[in-house]
Amino acid sequence: MPFLDLQSYIRHLDKAGQLKRISVEVDPELEVTEIAIRSVREQGPALLFEQMKGSPYPLVINLFACMKRIEMALGMHPQELGEHLVRFAENMIPPTVGALWRSRTIVPRLLSARKRRARSAHCQEVIESPADLNSLPILKCWPDDGGRFLTFPLVITPDPQTGRTNMGIYRMHVHGKAETGMHMQIQKGVGFHYRKAEERGEPLEVAVVVGADPALMLAAVLPLPEDFEEVVFSGILRGKRTPMVPAKTLSMDVPASAEFIIEGVIPPRVRKDEGPFGDHFGHYSRKAPFPVFHINAITRRKSPVYPAAVVGRPPQEDRYLGDACQEMLKPLIKLMRPEVCDLWAYYQAGFHNLLVVSVESRYAKEPIKTALGILGEGQLSLTKCVVLVNPSVDVRSFGAVLRAIRENFAPKDDFILISRAPLDTLDFTGYKMHLGSKMIIDATTLRSVADEKTASASAGGAQGPSGSGASIPALKRDPSDIHPGVLKWRLLEDTLLVAQVEGDGREILVTLVSSNALSGVKIIALVSPDVNIEDDVDLIWGMFTRFDPARDILFSRISRRGALVEYGGVMGIDATYKEGYPDPLVMSEEIVEKVDRRWGEYWR
Repeated sequence: MPFLDLQSYIRHLDKAGQLKRISVEVDPELEVTEIAIRSVREQGPALLFEQMKGSPYPLVINLFACMKRIEMALGMHPQELGEHLVRFAENMIPPTVGALWRSRTIVPRLLSARKRRARSAHCQEVIESPADLNSLPILKCWPDDGGRFLTFPLVITPDPQTGRTNMGIYRMHVHGKAETGMHMQIQKGVGFHYRKAEERGEPLEVAVVVGADPALMLAAVLPLPEDFEEVVFSGILRGKRTPMVPAKTLSMDVPASAEFIIEGVIPPRVRKDEGPFGDHFGHYSRKAPFPVFHINAITRRKSPVYPAAVVGRPPQEDRYLGDACQEMLKPLIKLMRPEVCDLWAYYQAGFHNLLVVSVESRYAKEPIKTALGILGEGQLSLTKCVVLVNPSVDVRSFGAVLRAIRENFAPKDDFILISRAPLDTLDFTGYKMHLGSKMIIDATTLRSVADEKTASASAGGAQGPSGSGASIPALKRDPSDIHPGVLKWRLLEDTLLVAQVEGDGREILVTLVSSNALSGVKIIALVSPDVNIEDDVDLIWGMFTRFDPARDILFSRISRRGALVEYGGVMGIDATYKEGYPDPLVMSEEIVEKVDRRWGEYWR
């Protein structure tokens, strides 16, 4: 049965052994964060804090911090749901009775896409006006955050021209008891709506849902096509229509079963500094001016539960949310691009920093065409690094991807740099906010899927350029003997040499890349001492979040012919922490010691 509100989902998790009730008082400032991130890394349950310091309301966190809980929320695996939706689209061309019968498992969900008017609204059992955010257990997540932030708000805005709504998750920096920031990231619906409203000189109406049924919460996470209403899609996820009621102070409807509804407006041409905030790239995002949300009223249930989320250095809860999104939407991308066999964005790299796509090459350089097309699609357009591989390569295996690079990647023909392109708002490596560069590595060969099934999928030892088969020793000398700045190093799949270094990263990289003793390595990447290169998650995080391709990549050989730049030899990546980068996230020793001391209390 679908969950109709947040509290029914919480009760279900409790019965299934997927929830821990913590009865001792806990501080929303930092303490909740430290408990939550430890629990995620131990693959623990969702956490319901029943006594929050300074607030009468309980707080729930890590609701979706494992795939099992997401499957419970949807009633099936996200990939299965995505495949059902795509199969329906394929079956309905042309629409027939037989096609409807073949799609009988998904049709009831599709019929639930329509919103319905509710007769009563739990979300309006209590109306607080004037509004006061101080009663909510709003988190301060990291020591150097600019203040307290709502971290799991579902922000609903109407398009000023069409009236269609967008619902997304945008952190909200509390500026006062009735005012917050509205962090509008690039390529997000609320930003497009606000731009239209601002051009008309009008305030933008906003309804913020804090606490909703899991289908509505998951719909807000999904990067759906522009103008596709997330509230409508939540009915498909739930398998039951979304009940809506008129807001109290706005000319729009709001979800009737929510825990809290915060109603207000974003006035035109008003900005206030927002941040810093510890974000999912594992660093603080910088303070910057963003629009301001003025609150009219807060409505709520009589006994509501406040949901929150924590992001930071992976792994965190957003790993599972991001993986569920791509499982659900991947079949749609494959429907739009038949040559795509599989694709995977790596949570270890913050999703947008590394995307691997397996492509059936039907003609020369078709994978490049595919990559350029993907880089023009919605949220995928913010991807920084795209690696293209053959259909037989497991896109989720970093080792398999490296073997494909070893076998098939020749920089002269297979490296493409795109400079001055749009980047994720949170990416701090570019020229300035929203502007940086991208790269494409083509590690495919011109082979059909049938050929792939019989071809060897791996290169057991080191290979020559483009899979020539000529054996080349990957390392002829210890890298730490080549440059004293190398503290530790690790060679992955005879392809990628990752070196932990201290000192001038660029100078060290030039020395290593130009060394004949390392000429058998395809890629050399340098990271800073805070990156644990023995841990695969930390290694990918440290490597892909700290470089801009145009400024931080070099090759042992570069030649120019007119405007054409040809790259050759060893590829080097300076992924060291650089002056001007924001600080990485580290919890204060005081809080770590406090949670160590109280750990047994929480789990009694």
